[in-house]
Amino acid sequence: MRVILGVALVAVGGWLLLCYQLFYSPSPAPVGSADAVVVLAGAAAERLEVGEHLVDDGAADELVLSTTGLPGNAATDELCGTDAAELTCFRPDPLTTRGEARAIAALARERGWDSVIVVTSSYHVRRAAVDLSQCSRTTVAMVASEPDLGPVQWLGRFVEESVALTASFVRPACARAV
Repeated sequence: MRVILGVALVAVGGWLLLCYQLFYSPSPAPVGSADAVVVLAGAAAERLEVGEHLVDDGAADELVLSTTGLPGNAATDELCGTDAAELTCFRPDPLTTRGEARAIAALARERGWDSVIVVTSSYHVRRAAVDLSQCSRTTVAMVASEPDLGPVQWLGRFVEESVALTASFVRPACARAV
């Protein structure tokens, strides 16, 4: 019984360490200039500001926002209701990371983008990057916004992102990149 408990503790500890590296503290990629800065939907209060700062700092001329009509995306959806210059809004179908990856790939193809900077929460960077790489040949630099989560919320994100990242490899977002 002690051996089983020991193995279980080592497995859980290893999983937590892996989750910390993948979702809590992802390695930042260097960010240069790009054709567009894309802010993924959800957690708009933390993500939108990062995207706006990147555009203000000259990383790209165009800000692209994913809209959903859901409460967690209210700030982004509100901005999309304005006539702001150099702003593009899209509604992914389905309203998932996979849907966003497909929509971004289509926008990149239609507009001839060679590179984009994609902003999402730190816990979401790895999975979003995988989905985007499955859908587009466009160079993607991921930028993490920092969520304000407590330990229990982080644990929930670790579980959700572990399952979803595994699903991204088992069932790719796109059959082939375009």
